[in-house]
Amino acid sequence: MFEEQLLEKLDICKEIFADCRNELYLNMRFLDVSLYSLRPEPSMELGRTAADGIVLKYNPEYLMELYRLGNAAVNRCYLHSIFHCLLGHVWNPRGDGNRQLWDLACDIAVESVIDSLPYRCLRNPARPYRRAVYQGLEKKVPILNAEGIFFLLQKAKPDMRVVARMIQEFTVDEHFLWGREENDNPLPMEQQNRWQDIREKMETELDMFSKEAAEGSKGLQEQLRVENRQRYDYRVFLRKFCVLKEEMQVDLDSFDYIFYHYGMELYGNMPLIEHLETREVQKIEDFVIVIDTSMSCKATLVLKFLQETYSILSQSESFTRRFCVHIVQCDERVQSDTVIENGRQLQEYMEHFQVQGMGGTDFRPAFSYVDTLLAQKAFHKLRGLIYFTDGYGTFPLKKPQYDAAFVFFREDYLDVDVPPWAIKLVLGENDFH
Repeated sequence: MFEEQLLEKLDICKEIFADCRNELYLNMRFLDVSLYSLRPEPSMELGRTAADGIVLKYNPEYLMELYRLGNAAVNRCYLHSIFHCLLGHVWNPRGDGNRQLWDLACDIAVESVIDSLPYRCLRNPARPYRRAVYQGLEKKVPILNAEGIFFLLQKAKPDMRVVARMIQEFTVDEHFLWGREENDNPLPMEQQNRWQDIREKMETELDMFSKEAAEGSKGLQEQLRVENRQRYDYRVFLRKFCVLKEEMQVDLDSFDYIFYHYGMELYGNMPLIEHLETREVQKIEDFVIVIDTSMSCKATLVLKFLQETYSILSQSESFTRRFCVHIVQCDERVQSDTVIENGRQLQEYMEHFQVQGMGGTDFRPAFSYVDTLLAQKAFHKLRGLIYFTDGYGTFPLKKPQYDAAFVFFREDYLDVDVPPWAIKLVLGENDFH
């Protein structure tokens, strides 16, 4: 009797999920792939639902109780787990020692997206408390993504009663499956890559083909854009400013000892193959680092950038035997120019570094100054210019004679438009090792 009742409940749950998917798909066709990328799986051990990127575990009694409240309750619950997967929360169970705040930040981010979608199948007017939370966060972070919200919560250090109230308001599912690897599931990286492909295709769909849908899903678009923003390794990026050149140096990598030894044995002193005397190596030549020292660029961030740059440049074989690095501080005008010609000078500069300027932001004076140095033949061969900034300034209109890259440090995760001739790199605090 009990088994028959359970089977009957599971059949009902299957129909509930089918109706839920169909209704969501009819209203949001851009969710087509993601809606069918979680496999419902009943579990009486759960109190709610839980997703790991492949399976959506659910308690049948809980699902039927939601259905009694209306289709919108089930649709929102299902979409909540889908968005956790789409936005990469499932594979990032972080929290820097405070998993509770990270889980809360993820739930707020997802619910803010769902609340912003103007579809009848999700209609659940936001309560005053929920609206107040959104408004308070939006004053400090333009995009309510999980990392931005988590950063604010950590910084604010809210009272536990406040945290408990927000958890009660925004919690929909359980997160204990996040980051776990099950024996019968693909590796977490494969799951993550699959959802990343879905996310990228969805962003393209919203940007190019579904203009009407995009108008009503601005919050989702913004979060997709944040998550799809490519993360860069600054060390790899700096190698773009290396010059591929040939040096007189034994190339042991291409040397074959077998033929060399055979020739020496056969002919006495005549090897069949000689090692190459030259090889191509990547070494950093002359370039310029410009530090934005305006009021909006924090000194601590500048120091982090310089420390990371010094760490890369100070490695063995980073420089050619002769090099010249100009470290220019500039706000609305050039404040200082320090020439570095060896590792010792670079280390001394780092130890005594002081920010000069703290005025407005204008990128043009630094480029004009470098153009003057070029005319004066101050460089052996200028490979390029790296400009570290927060992005709020006036860009030169004309393309310079050398490669130019703008390295943006953005806590609010907003994108920055740069001229078409410039290279753009956006770094977060975690991108500095």
